[in-house]
Amino acid sequence: MEYTNLLAAASTAANQQSMLPSIILMVAFVALMYFMLIRPQRKKDKETNEMRSSLKPGDRIVTIGGIVGTIVKIKEDSVIIAVGADRTKFEIQKWGISSIVKGRKPAAATKEEKTTDESKKRKPKRLNKKEDEQKEEAKPAAKKEEAPAKEAEAKEEPAAEAKSEDAE
Repeated sequence: MEYTNLLAAASTAANQQSMLPSIILMVAFVALMYFMLIRPQRKKDKETNEMRSSLKPGDRIVTIGGIVGTIVKIKEDSVIIAVGADRTKFEIQKWGISSIVKGRKPAAATKEEKTTDESKKRKPKRLNKKEDEQKEEAKPAAKKEEAPAKEAEAKEEPAAEAKSEDAE
């Protein structure tokens, strides 16, 4: 009977030793997942929440849908933005804001620049079409002038070859 108790004790000790590497592997895997996935995501979420809480009227933003606008008014959970040249206003949720656009001028400043800079006026389409037609007419005329010159060169080449054959 003592012999069977010794065998049972030896087998449980062997089982515990074989479980130890698998437990260590599981703990290492959980730690790896934490440091590679969970911790960086929490850091990114914290930065995004700080950005959303620091919004102020006049900031240019980009929504998660790609709409670019200027903040007009801030509410508790939402923001009213103005979009486009006609300054269309609509309300979006704060969680829908992707980023703040930096380095660009507000839309109001660009309108002022457009009115003050009149030297860069666009031509009407009719004038552009006339200029294009004139350019196209000039191209065939230039090709016609080049064609006789090429023909003259082609005539001279056989004559030169004939002379070289006679000299031999």
